Amino acid sequence: MKRWWRTGATLLVGAGLGASVSRLLNVRGGEEEAENAGLLSRVPVLPVPSVQASELTVSPGGSGVVMKYGFPSLTNIKTRESYVTSYDPRTRTASWVIERLNPATLNGQSDRKYCEFKEDDSVHVFHRATNADYRGSGFDRGHMAAAANHKWSQKAMEDTFYLSNVAPQNPHLNQKTWNNLEKMCRTLTKRYLNVYVCTGPLYLPRQEADGKLYVRYQVLGQNNVAVPTHFFKVLILEQADGRGVELRSYVLPNEPVDEKVPLERFLVPIETIERASGLLFVPNIMKRTSSLQAITNR
Repeated sequence: MKRWWRTGATLLVGAGLGASVSRLLNVRGGEEEAENAGLLSRVPVLPVPSVQASELTVSPGGSGVVMKYGFPSLTNIKTRESYVTSYDPRTRTASWVIERLNPATLNGQSDRKYCEFKEDDSVHVFHRATNADYRGSGFDRGHMAAAANHKWSQKAMEDTFYLSNVAPQNPHLNQKTWNNLEKMCRTLTKRYLNVYVCTGPLYLPRQEADGKLYVRYQVLGQNNVAVPTHFFKVLILEQADGRGVELRSYVLPNEPVDEKVPLERFLVPIETIERASGLLFVPNIMKRTSSLQAITNR
């Protein structure tokens, strides 16, 4: 199902999270309350200038290009060859990572075998994750910006192996469903001019036996690297004909997910992620285009 967002129009959005996450996601705020699978359903659309076609053709590595649709937040920004990130020193992981995918970024001679996970020396040693924190933990070092997205440059691929670009991820999720989601992002470059991907961790509340909501998460190693309860991925898809952009937003639990569950089951309204993460996407996107299409079901 597709619904177009046009200037002056109000968009209705709605989607289920899927059986594996609907019981976990409970977002509250404003005048409406999300209960279980019930989600906030309205996002305002403001009149803004349309994007110019001349802005859509630029080199793969420019950080200004990656941030075309704005910064979800402005704290601890770091720029790499292949992505831009906001680092959270409290969790020892990124708050978000944004990258731009197109056929040019996905092709090249870069080889993962020359890459190794490494500490981020730009982060103070007090707030930095190390490989020792992950060793024996039972969690994978899950990429936020995926290595396979940046074959255009060996340096770009190597930059994805900074531990500031990874978070503790359930191995089954990382190697199965999350990997499938990353592959889908790359496949979309065949249909869209550019695919902007923003990925990050979530720490969502669970209702416990006393009926109250608590945010609880494990930490790893001597540096107390936080284990997210969920991950999000927001896709901004530029139409090749310049008609505007499409928006898809996903939330997956940091636990094993049956590969038979279609990825569409994890589509959520973007406002759900904005409320849960403290980030903002729609206001920034709407500064760059007057036409935004929300994909809530395929």
